[in-house]
Amino acid sequence: MTDPAGTGGNDAGTLSPDTHSLSTAAARNLASTTKTPPQMRGISPRWLLRVLPWVQVCAGAYRVNRRRRVAVGDGRVNCTAVGADVRVVPQELRELPVLRGFDDEDVLTALADRFVRRELQPGDLIAEAGRPAEALTVIAYGRLHKLGVGEYGGTTLLGVLADGDHVGDAALVEPGSWPFTVRAVTPCIVLTLPRRAFTDLTGQSRSLRDHVERLRTRPTPPHNKQGEAAIELAAGHTGEPDLPGTFVDYDVAPREYELSVAQAVLRVHTRVADLYNRPMNQFEQQLRLTVEALRERQEHDLVNDPQFGLLPNADVSQRIQARTGPPTPDDLDELLSRRRKSRYFLAHPHAIAAFHRECTRRGVYPTSTELHGSTVTTWRGVPLLPCDKIPINRARVTSIMVMRTGEKSEGVIGLHQTGIPEEIRPSLNARLMGIDEKGIISYLVSAYYSAAILVPDALGVLENVELGRAA
Repeated sequence: MTDPAGTGGNDAGTLSPDTHSLSTAAARNLASTTKTPPQMRGISPRWLLRVLPWVQVCAGAYRVNRRRRVAVGDGRVNCTAVGADVRVVPQELRELPVLRGFDDEDVLTALADRFVRRELQPGDLIAEAGRPAEALTVIAYGRLHKLGVGEYGGTTLLGVLADGDHVGDAALVEPGSWPFTVRAVTPCIVLTLPRRAFTDLTGQSRSLRDHVERLRTRPTPPHNKQGEAAIELAAGHTGEPDLPGTFVDYDVAPREYELSVAQAVLRVHTRVADLYNRPMNQFEQQLRLTVEALRERQEHDLVNDPQFGLLPNADVSQRIQARTGPPTPDDLDELLSRRRKSRYFLAHPHAIAAFHRECTRRGVYPTSTELHGSTVTTWRGVPLLPCDKIPINRARVTSIMVMRTGEKSEGVIGLHQTGIPEEIRPSLNARLMGIDEKGIISYLVSAYYSAAILVPDALGVLENVELGRAA
């Protein structure tokens, strides 16, 4: 009887009399299959690691010296929400210029308790130009436009306010009028502290009263628009006037970045290493995939780590809000206008797709260029690089970064330390830990890295970029 499967009856241990050639199943016992090295789906382009200039760090730390800053800038006031109960975090009130450096926790808590919750609908006003300014307003949720009057009477957009921003802090200590109008463009939740409530608490608290008095009487040293101590100069003079003496003052407590580490213990059984190392070395393949995973974690940390990640450490003054929600050419132009020598945009691939949709809607077509052997989109000549480590929240909201790079340009740099023991890649090593009683070889694989923003305007962030808005 003929074997229809063509196996030659090998499964029964006998050959059919009609079989005239070796079956494929039997032939595979003497042949090696054509195979690939182990593949990994979690490998991304890791553009951030490729475009950052890496600076050698000695002793695991890097100090960023800057000019002394004397002008107090505005920060962001974070809020917490438990259900419908939205509150200002008391310690966050120190981000207000009027409360910077104030350390009485009880008074800060009492101030936070005096904020009044208010809900706004699109079109509602919280401030109107020319009217008395009588309260501090913190935006807990939503987007608002800050509007002014143009040269010829038209309305101009002065800025976009969103979560954590605030207006009216000066009204707490000095009566005045609003120089602009603030209008909600989405449903918003705001928290308002009336001037009267602040004044009443000032009368009850000696520590707050003394703090406000010191603030009023303390002179602000001369400074430039970035808040740095001024360098006195004379220009445009004639004759022989007395020239001003000056010096450049430094920050007495500069920030130091310590190298972070990502580690894993790679285990390979001696039996596998001894018997299954051809045609591919098992340890080499295990190590290669472990290194890929470490590099993915490295890029994630460079974007998101609270201590040195680019997103958490971007300066408040360099964060702007998307004007309408989706990322538009106007938003990217605003990012570029706030810094010199912008080198790269970084955005989640979904954000790049949303930007392309907005360009298509306007009939604008971004150009492209070749970078490191790949074709990438550019905007105004700046490459727009994908980075899937930039988070997208449940509401499909994300951020887009733009940065200047390099030490000479006072930009963003990566930090590492090469020349470490048993190094296999720059600032990455694999050290033999030994063989245990079960015959398992262990290797400690470590990657050391960090990042530094040399001056605040080296990095800009477009926040609250909406990806899921229906057309």
